[in-house]
Amino acid sequence: MRRNAFSLVELLLVVVIMGVLMALAVPRFSAMRDSASVRAAMADLGADFSMARQSAITRRAAVAVVLDTAFGVVELRSATRMMSRHTLGATYGIVLGSNRDSAVYDSRGLGYGVSNLTVTVRRGAIVDTLTMSRMGRVRW
Repeated sequence: MRRNAFSLVELLLVVVIMGVLMALAVPRFSAMRDSASVRAAMADLGADFSMARQSAITRRAAVAVVLDTAFGVVELRSATRMMSRHTLGATYGIVLGSNRDSAVYDSRGLGYGVSNLTVTVRRGAIVDTLTMSRMGRVRW
């Protein structure tokens, strides 16, 4: 009489092979997740700087980009009014670093009192940098 089944040794071998493959694949998935989070946070940060510049030109008033690196928060302020607030740290699980706590665009869209602001976004081993020049241009 013949049975169609797997032996215990065969099942254990399959489980061991699956475990080895998962051990090799999990770090790659983690790096991909970190990379996607950093890219998305950089896109939001770049959009915030762009919105601040456009708002300064449109309103003909200074607009500040305020960075809270402790909590990963970016705020856009015009005079005493807060225009926008993004919690990048909580949303994307990233850490912000900066050489200044704020940048201000004047009514012409130029960086006011800034000499090359640098903002770094980090998650795990993935790091990206946004730089704002005196002219108010941003690149990352």
